[in-house]
Amino acid sequence: MIPRLPGPIAGMGPWIASSAPYLAGLLLGAGAAALWLAVRRAQRVREALADRVRVELIPTATFNPGEGEVTRWAHQLARIRFAASSTPSRGAAARIRYSATNGKMRCYLEGPAAAAAVLSMPGFAEVDVRTDRGTKSITPVRFPDPAQREGERQ
Repeated sequence: MIPRLPGPIAGMGPWIASSAPYLAGLLLGAGAAALWLAVRRAQRVREALADRVRVELIPTATFNPGEGEVTRWAHQLARIRFAASSTPSRGAAARIRYSATNGKMRCYLEGPAAAAAVLSMPGFAEVDVRTDRGTKSITPVRFPDPAQREGERQ
């Protein structure tokens, strides 16, 4: 025997039955939106991982960093994530790579293209930073000297 529900709960039966199609539609819509968001996030991560910048870090022969320099460089590495703020976390990660070619060890710092300016900043006083990309896309802005403008009185 099925127990009888209390009065207020028993009165909700017709309301639940009449709103069931709307609740099912709402659940399907929410599921579709969640699926679309997951697919779009995966696309953005793939795009970010495909468009990365790599710089080479070249220390001098007298390179011997102090604790303050190491701390400053760690803060600089942490800023890479903030420089690529629109990139999902997985695509905004910085990567330090070491490789050995012909007995020479090389250190590379890799990160999202949106953070290229932060990646190319020198972190240590005795480390040179080389970029693989050309700087042709950046054109300097030149302002004419006020004394050389045509049509003005001197």
